[in-house]
This record gives sequence, C-alpha cells and structure tokens, in this order.
Amino acid sequence: MRAVTDGRLPLDDKVRGHLDLCLDCRACESACPSGVQYGKLIEPFRIELEKTAPAAAKLGWLTRLMLFGVTPYARRMRLALAPARWMQRFGIDRLLEKSGLLRLLPQSMQQMQAMLPRFGRHPGRLPETLSAEGKRRAKVALFTGCAADAFFPDTNWNTARVLQKNGCDVWIPRAQVCCGALHYHAGQEQPAKNFASQNSDIFGARLSEVDAIIVNAAGCGAMLKDYGHLLGGDLGQRFAAKVKDISEFLVQLGPIPPTHPLPLKAVYHDACHLCHGQQIRQPPRQLLQMIPGLQLLQLAEGEICCGAAGSYNLTQPDMAERLGQRKAGHIEATGAEAVFTGNVGCILQVARHLKRTQPDIWVGHWVDALWASYAQTEASRGKYG
Repeated sequence: MRAVTDGRLPLDDKVRGHLDLCLDCRACESACPSGVQYGKLIEPFRIELEKTAPAAAKLGWLTRLMLFGVTPYARRMRLALAPARWMQRFGIDRLLEKSGLLRLLPQSMQQMQAMLPRFGRHPGRLPETLSAEGKRRAKVALFTGCAADAFFPDTNWNTARVLQKNGCDVWIPRAQVCCGALHYHAGQEQPAKNFASQNSDIFGARLSEVDAIIVNAAGCGAMLKDYGHLLGGDLGQRFAAKVKDISEFLVQLGPIPPTHPLPLKAVYHDACHLCHGQQIRQPPRQLLQMIPGLQLLQLAEGEICCGAAGSYNLTQPDMAERLGQRKAGHIEATGAEAVFTGNVGCILQVARHLKRTQPDIWVGHWVDALWASYAQTEASRGKYG
C-alpha cells in the first residue's frame, strides 16, 4: 500500500489482485507486535482504489445486486429468500439438485444456492421492547442486522431471550439499518457512512438510557465499534463506546448459569472479526463451558479464517473454497457433533463445506446452544442436509 502511494509500484492488475485477495480478517493485527491497526489502513486504501479503478465493475451484475442492493436491506433479504423457503418446503430444491438443473444456473447463483441453510418456520418479528426476567440488572439495545436476521431469525430471538433471562430489559429499534460493513469493505465509503449515520441517530435518541448496544454478529460488531473512526464527532464516538458483543457483555455482567444438559461434543470456531477485530476469544468459550453435558473440544487452527470473510466467498470463490475445505477438515478430525461460532457468514460457509460428509452436524451460533440450555428444550439445529 505504501509503495503504491509513493509511486514505487504501479496500480496494475497484479497489484490489485494481490490486494483483492486480502481477507480483511485482521489476523495481522493479532500478530503484529507493534499493534498496528491494519484494518484502519486497508479500508481507506480500498476507498481510494475505488475512485481510480472500481472493483465492483468487475463483479457480475447479479452479484453486485445481491451484495449491495439486497443483502444490506433486511426486508429485501427476507423477500429474496422467500422463494428458497418455498422450494425447500415442497422439496423442489432437492429435485433440482438431483436432476442436475442447478448446474445450468450462473456460477454466482450456484454459489449462493449452495450456502443456503435449511429454513424452518419463521418466528416472526421481534417486538420493540422485552422485559427482564426476575431482578432487572441492565437495559440494552439489540442490533439485529440484515443478513443475519434474514437467514437466522431464531438466533436474534434467542439472543433477546438470553438477555431477558439474565435480567435485561431489551429495546429493539424498529428503524435500525445495516451496519454498513459490506459497502465499507468494498471501498464504497459514502453508502457505509449513510448507514452509520442512520444507526447513530436511531440508537442515539435513547443512547443515555441503555447500558450497552448488543450485537451477536462478529462482522457487524467490529463495524459498529468503528463508527467513531468512520464518522468522527461526539455521537459516533459515544455510539461505538456502547457496542458490546453478546458474549463480552454477558461475561462482564455475570451470566446466570444454564441448567439443562446438552450432551454434545462441540468445537468453537473463532470468527475473524471477533477474535482479531475485537480481540474477544475467551467469553464465548466460557459461556459454552457453563452448559451441563457439553464437552468443548480443541480445534486446530481455530483462529484461521474459514473463507467467508463478508462477501469474500462470492468475490474470491476459489480461495474461499480452499479455506472452507481446510476448516471443514479440521472440524471433522475432532469428531465433533456440533460447531459453534459467532458470525452468520461463518455459519453459512462452514455448514456448506460440512454438509457433504456430515449433513447432521449442528452448525450454529453459540447463543442458540445457551438458550437451549436455559429453556430446557431441544435446540433447533438448522441442519443443512
């Protein structure tokens, strides 16, 4: 990046390809002994690249539409997934897969179809407010996201229920929007700033009333915590200071122990923007280890990216495929019955690569397991088989 800025390297296709292959996983931040915040360097650099050589123009029109015109908008995402839900309900997707007709779709569509989870009945929209169970210990706002809410609405419900169980009043602002990460990572600064400004205003209206803004998606959390840098100003700084990952918040609050046994051998995969972007590693493991009967196994290369990396599995499918297979191989080697993580992209990517050999393995968010232990019910495993 410095060589390009100084004019020592031309911004040709070779240099651009090298930069585009960066996962933006921020593992370099964990490794750097000087604590250089590479995320704050690569993002502005990509913004400058977009001004001279837009990368989005190289993407197919359908991929561009899905990434920037559909995914960041929760309602559009739910509508876009409606046909998939209907096809799964009547078994049409399996019929198309067995007949080979899916191979006639554009490559980008095949890629998207392969990542779809098995959808259950939609739980409906979360109410705007939920009351704490037992003694009130905190009041929080819940950020529900866009893709995460469309693919896994149960996880947002379970996050809210876990917060209630731990004595929290929960406020879910109706008008909240995408965190802006997809646009920002693609070098599209202005749309990202627009989303950030909207969220800052919406949550800012009652910011002094809440103890924290809770997020359950690692990518969203890292982006929301960066609003102070992105927006500047007092409101952006105060908003960012309130943002907490659900695991981070519960451990600081002091979690109420779950009681219902979940007799499972499980592994935990570190989502990049949680362990590297936010430096949160132990809290999710600590909460999983509280669940009676759950045995947490050691996963080799647990902190190496699975290849999802936001939109990376769509923009760099070959490299994402290699990383996904590598992650799946390490998981299979443990003999685990469940894989838990803290990001929607990781869940989709890992499940896609495991369904070929282990279609019955539970791949999900760790908060779903925690709620299952609280509620004394069988968790919805979201099988991909």
